[in-house]
Amino acid sequence: MKRYLIFVAIGPALGGFALLLVTTYLSGYWANTDAGEVAKLFKVFVTSLQYSYLFGFLPALMMCAIDDILFHVRRIGPVLRMLIVGGIAFLLAGFNYASHGSEYGVLQWILYGLVGFIPATVSSWLVHRFVEEPLPAAVAEPPAA
Repeated sequence: MKRYLIFVAIGPALGGFALLLVTTYLSGYWANTDAGEVAKLFKVFVTSLQYSYLFGFLPALMMCAIDDILFHVRRIGPVLRMLIVGGIAFLLAGFNYASHGSEYGVLQWILYGLVGFIPATVSSWLVHRFVEEPLPAAVAEPPAA
C-alpha cells in the first residue's frame, strides 16, 4: 500500500514539473532567462499542480502496478526493476506527447519520454529505499517421506 502512496504522491508532481520544463524549452522560452522568468515558471508550476495530479494520478498508478508486479519476480533486482519501469514510462510518455505538435523529431521524443521516465524511476527508487517489503514467498517443497 505504501508503494502506491509514494507513486501517487511523487509521480504527478515530478511529471508535471518535467512536462512544464520540456514545453518551455521547446517553445524557446529559455532563450533569455533571468530570475523573474524563473519565478514565473514556478508560479505556473504551482498553479497547474492540481491539473498535474488530476491527469497524472492514473498513469502513476499504472506504473506502480507494473513496479509491484516486477517486485514479485524473483530474478529481477531493484535496479533492473527501476530501469524497466522507467523504460516503459519513457515509451508511454513519448508515444503520448511527442506526436502532438507542429514539430516531430528525436529531440521531442527524448524530452517527452523523460517526462515519464523521471517520475517513474524516482518513485520506484523511493519505494526501494524507504519501504520495507517482505520478499516474495518461496514455494514450499513437500517433506520427503
